[in-house]
Amino acid sequence: MKTAVSMYTFDQGVDYGEAIDQIAKAGYDGVEFVVSEGGQLNMKSSDKDILALKNRANDAGLKMCSVGAWNLWEYNLVAEDLKEYQHAMDIVKKQIDVAEACGGDTVLVVPGWVGTPFAPGIVPYELAYERAQERLRILGQYAAAAKVFIGVENVWNKFLLSPVEVKMFLDEINAEYVGFYFDVGNIIYIGYPDQWMRILRDRIKKLHFCDCRADQNGLGMFVDLLEGDVDFEAVMHTAREIGYDDWAVVEFLPNYKKFPYQSVINAKLSLDTILNIT
Repeated sequence: MKTAVSMYTFDQGVDYGEAIDQIAKAGYDGVEFVVSEGGQLNMKSSDKDILALKNRANDAGLKMCSVGAWNLWEYNLVAEDLKEYQHAMDIVKKQIDVAEACGGDTVLVVPGWVGTPFAPGIVPYELAYERAQERLRILGQYAAAAKVFIGVENVWNKFLLSPVEVKMFLDEINAEYVGFYFDVGNIIYIGYPDQWMRILRDRIKKLHFCDCRADQNGLGMFVDLLEGDVDFEAVMHTAREIGYDDWAVVEFLPNYKKFPYQSVINAKLSLDTILNIT
């Protein structure tokens, strides 16, 4: 697998040039860009701005592998309010545009929330399911035109809570360019990553690597790779079983306040160990 760092690992206001240099220095192959409302890569970033970020990464020896979005936690894709969910759809389209321009093939999309500690509002589960499918079908057409996969990720959104349900959800959408973005750490509060991987198989378009402690709650559950309870032996054995050989993207919360780049240095050493599991 190729290795990358997600810009989710840093604050939204991170200097992309500085982060790219540090990611390259730590020995990674790529980077996951993340769209925000006010950061260096945002909804108003021009084609010229985006190309400059792509060239900055390429000049450092990095490929842009995928695109996330901070602001999908501000705008609910399954909201009833027209302005809110249309802006959420515009965010996904911006992600797709960035990925296409930068040579990436996947965007990470939170498919809305039933409820979340990160934002107000509760949506009835059955409506969230129906709306998410309806809106992802529309976005899937936009993604297909760009040949960029939408990777749905369920994370702390009280929605799509089992791999069997996710499989059914995606199969019912039945769109070639709508799949799954799986985080092996986030899932341990509701299941086992190897089981999810085995059930979802080629629907998985990208993997996030993080680690968590199952007996902790909230943001305190996230720890460095190999420090938590993720069974990385099972993860790697299953990745090989299902034929996943794409990107391994490390993602952490921006907890290294004074030394933010130490996280990616530490993670690279652990990630190398994980990827060499036989």
